[in-house]
Amino acid sequence: MGEYRHRTTEVVKSQGAWRSDYPNTSFPAVWSKQTLDYLQLDPVFASPAATVTAYQTSVRDGVEQDSNGNWVEKYVAKDMFADTTETDEDGNETTTTKSQHEAAYQATLDAATAVTNRATRDTKLAETDWHGMSDVTMSSEMTTYRQALRDLPDHSNWPNLEDADWPTKP
Repeated sequence: MGEYRHRTTEVVKSQGAWRSDYPNTSFPAVWSKQTLDYLQLDPVFASPAATVTAYQTSVRDGVEQDSNGNWVEKYVAKDMFADTTETDEDGNETTTTKSQHEAAYQATLDAATAVTNRATRDTKLAETDWHGMSDVTMSSEMTTYRQALRDLPDHSNWPNLEDADWPTKP
């Protein structure tokens, strides 16, 4: 069920909420243009989320009319973080800046990415462990590949590796 905007009051509600406003009225399963005109409602159509940067989120901010006169969901980009001030028991204030919050958030993301990349690297090493068995002679290419996997945490892009940063298995 979608949302509908009342033409006079500009209130936006779901179809179910509008139905509950008229408890003694029987409505058709599918609302036609006549039903909407009788109730003075316009449908609200879905629209894409707002374009955001790394430390923003898209937030619903009501409805608006598009260039065709249709009512659509309105989204805005909102910062995820802001400066905050906390007061301890002694009345001392500590301010954490927006950039400090962003850095802490990015550190958390980087730590999670590092865990995932280490697991992927360890899997790739395990897949080639048999090359190191005593009855197998490991090729120099395989030795180089395995060393490159071990050296990944020292890569300049670590932990945010791109596909090209991973060594190619010989």
